[in-house]
Amino acid sequence: MKRKLQRKRGARRALLKNLATSLILYEKIQTTKAKAKEIRPLVERLVRRGKKGDLATRRYLLKFLPQNAALKIIEDLAPTFSKKSSCLRILRLGKRKGDGAEMALIEFVERPSEGKREKVEEKGKKEKDEKR
Repeated sequence: MKRKLQRKRGARRALLKNLATSLILYEKIQTTKAKAKEIRPLVERLVRRGKKGDLATRRYLLKFLPQNAALKIIEDLAPTFSKKSSCLRILRLGKRKGDGAEMALIEFVERPSEGKREKVEEKGKKEKDEKR
């Protein structure tokens, strides 16, 4: 951890855990640039760890994340990013109107839900063609 994000240790850990969980579940989130830069290595480390997929890995992930987020890493995210070193990107969005904070969008490079959606659409088209 490099940045303190103007919080004490417990509040900062809770913030990072909640941001990481939201990023894993929704696959992209909009936050400040400092927070995005802080959670990027944390989430990449968790995804890299999830590639193994054994019991020890599950327990390690469950120590940091809720069950649904930990399972999503093991089942969806880790196989998608098995050969890539970096799985996240940060896009700058400009300044927030209220306080002028730099905003950023942090997202997975290849979103697994998009791939599933395309496969489902292709399957639906094939089934329609077969019925005709």
